[in-house]
Amino acid sequence: MDYNDEDSYLMLSGIQHFQFCKRQWALIHIEQQWVENVRTIEGQYLHQKADQPFIREKRGEKLIVRAMPIKSNELKITGVCDVVEFIQDSNGVEIEGAEGKYIAFPIEYKRGKPKMDDADILQLTAQAMCLEEMLLCEINKGYMFYNEIKRRVEVSLTADLKNKVRVIVAEMQDYYYRRHTPKVKTGAFCKNCSLQHICLPELMKKRSVKSYIEGRIFE
Repeated sequence: MDYNDEDSYLMLSGIQHFQFCKRQWALIHIEQQWVENVRTIEGQYLHQKADQPFIREKRGEKLIVRAMPIKSNELKITGVCDVVEFIQDSNGVEIEGAEGKYIAFPIEYKRGKPKMDDADILQLTAQAMCLEEMLLCEINKGYMFYNEIKRRVEVSLTADLKNKVRVIVAEMQDYYYRRHTPKVKTGAFCKNCSLQHICLPELMKKRSVKSYIEGRIFE
């Protein structure tokens, strides 16, 4: 496998899956399995409202770009920012197709109310790191927009958070290139997982998903 082939870059959104459950991440991103539940459907509906590809909206000194494709050649990840807000600033960077210089802030849309979950913050941090690499700038804050309260919350994107993203993504890359699906580690979080019936947490303590499926087919 070519590590430098952009087609092999991992999905940035997988960081949230990986933090929730490494096995869930592997089932989705390595084994290509996915099941919808109420949370995933509500999340998709919310993102559809934000994700209007390549639409730019100018409001005074503010430029809003929706569904902006992003990537990092350092981290070898790719994804889409729900919204990137560019604020005109003489200390910023030039943006193609826009006059003046701007500083950028990623904005991630979430379905619920503020909880400042580590996985959400790390995903937002990774988005900022992609933008930093693409725009050759430094981004020290971003925002979470929470649909339940209809407002956004500012998030400081520190050097420690960026280092943590590098460590997590490196582990994801290792699993992916080894095609390694971690064993089951059950917990209360399993009840909220859309893959609980595929993962089969109780049964998989003794058997892998592959061996279970093969057993059902050939029994």
